[in-house]
Amino acid sequence: MAGTAGVYRSWAYRPLRPWQVRSRTFTVRRRGLDPAEVAAFLDRVADDLAAAHAALAASRQETTQIRDALRQWQSRQASGVARSA
Repeated sequence: MAGTAGVYRSWAYRPLRPWQVRSRTFTVRRRGLDPAEVAAFLDRVADDLAAAHAALAASRQETTQIRDALRQWQSRQASGVARSA
């Protein structure tokens, strides 16, 4: 998997998506947690997760642009060295 160097994850691992956090439900027990507090917390976690996914996507796009620019520069440098030889 790209970007997971040194991290083992099974083939079945799927990262959580914000909608999965928001839609997660839990069994209500007799002395359970306040459902409104749980929902508010899950919304906050989902928002943070959405921001992390957006930042990761932007980082990947920037990495691609930098890699492409580097390859173009290397090609120009190699062409200049070949001409002067």
